[in-house]
Amino acid sequence: MRRIVVVGGGYAGFYTAWKLEKKLRRGEAEVILIDPRPYMTYQPFLPEVLSGSVEARHAAISLRRNLRRTRIIAGSVTTVEHARRTVTIHPVNGEDFELPYDVIAVTAGAITRTFDLPGITENAIGMKHVEEAVAVRDRLLTAFDEASVLPPGPVRRRLLTVVVVGAGFNGVESFGELLSLANSLLKSYPGLSRDDLSFHLVEATQKILPEVTDGPRAWVRRLLEGRGGHVHLETTVESAVDGHVVLSDGSEFDAELIVWTAGNAATRLVRGHTDLPVTARGLIQTRPDLRVGTEDEIVPDAWAAGDDAAIPDLAVPGSLTVPNAQNAVRQGKLLAKNLLATLRGREPKQYLHHTLGAVATLGLGTGVFQFRRIVVKGPLAWLMHRGYHVLAVPTWDRKVRVLAVWLAAAVYGRDIVSLASVQQPRAAFTTDAE
Repeated sequence: MRRIVVVGGGYAGFYTAWKLEKKLRRGEAEVILIDPRPYMTYQPFLPEVLSGSVEARHAAISLRRNLRRTRIIAGSVTTVEHARRTVTIHPVNGEDFELPYDVIAVTAGAITRTFDLPGITENAIGMKHVEEAVAVRDRLLTAFDEASVLPPGPVRRRLLTVVVVGAGFNGVESFGELLSLANSLLKSYPGLSRDDLSFHLVEATQKILPEVTDGPRAWVRRLLEGRGGHVHLETTVESAVDGHVVLSDGSEFDAELIVWTAGNAATRLVRGHTDLPVTARGLIQTRPDLRVGTEDEIVPDAWAAGDDAAIPDLAVPGSLTVPNAQNAVRQGKLLAKNLLATLRGREPKQYLHHTLGAVATLGLGTGVFQFRRIVVKGPLAWLMHRGYHVLAVPTWDRKVRVLAVWLAAAVYGRDIVSLASVQQPRAAFTTDAE
């Protein structure tokens, strides 16, 4: 029986294993998925986790609950030696060990790129994982509690200053949801006003939301600025030491919360710990049919998909597929089909996907959608965003749970309780003991 190793349990890896389970015949192949986290993060829900519109656990899809016929290894792959058909695994606990395989599918995703700026690693929070979204939300809610008992001044101003770096979809959605939440919180804190809030969106290029055209892009900017947000275009962060943010446009301010969404980088594994071919950008060289290799040469028994793969985009000749959820999900599904096809002596199919459009949430009740020349703005786009993602999130379990929270919020409003104390779960116990 052949052994298929899937490296990474994100979108592409989860869907590859999930679909293989449904189609493999008994005894045809063994599937092993390796990831240090026990869940797949449904990243489009993270901005709504920030604002409390989606419960944190509902944005996490359990690997073990849904991949019942797949062997799950809790650990990270540190080396791929395809010449030996072997991976080295660093488990969550214990010593490193080697695992042989017959076929490998590298779907390790990407990591957050920080550019080694002073103070960013020490003070900023990313937006790729559930725990990061929860921490951002709790910090904002805690900051409101602390600021509400302080007189106007630099300490209160710092507590209510938020910086989001990067204005792609993740950054703009996160900024819009945080700004929407902050404005709604003012009703519960009569001692604070909108003038106390200082929210900054920082983007190195000259435009936000590069996936949409100028019209809806300008509308989104006006919306954010109308809520009191500051949008800094063609601006970079120069430093954030001790939370003191210095921007290239001359702005300086102290910020309690810095959210970093400014780009992706290849994982350490792909950057230099594999003998598979890698591009100059640090991505695995991948063919349109998801086999590793070039048009002229195929690496046998090696496949790749998702954010760590350089896959030619057949819908836009001369370019690579965009590293987003739409592509990762569909590549994972096709990868499973192609693996089955080659196991059974058939030829794999090429990946071709035409975009379904771009849709973003900008806070409770507001969104934007564009498909070619069709643009929808406001509440209808927000409903389209929710409808699309409740259909797209895998498993009926998560669909029902997310819908239940949305219905409860529609009646009772968003939950505004901070659970920042869970980051120090023994604090109360040790204080009482003392």
